[in-house]
Amino acid sequence: MANNTSQHILNTSANLLGFCLFVITSLHITNKAETVIIDELTSIVGVLLVFSSLFSFFSIRTSHHKTEQQLELAADYFFITALIGILGIILFIAFNYIA
Repeated sequence: MANNTSQHILNTSANLLGFCLFVITSLHITNKAETVIIDELTSIVGVLLVFSSLFSFFSIRTSHHKTEQQLELAADYFFITALIGILGIILFIAFNYIA
């Protein structure tokens, strides 16, 4: 493997995916009607993290150097998009519930 970021992306994506599932479950348990947008945004972020995890896993498992780089780049893009989504969720919560 030329680059070791796939291992870090896989680990972090899986952990953040678990946190997203915890948030979604918590929102459904509390039956908060105003959290529908947060629920939908968290679901989208969860899907992005699943794709990030899959691409990073396949990047680790492949033996072709060019394919490994392409898969790792895709995992990077999905991961950074998910992080931006998490930032959006945090800002949405901060502006709607704290202010």
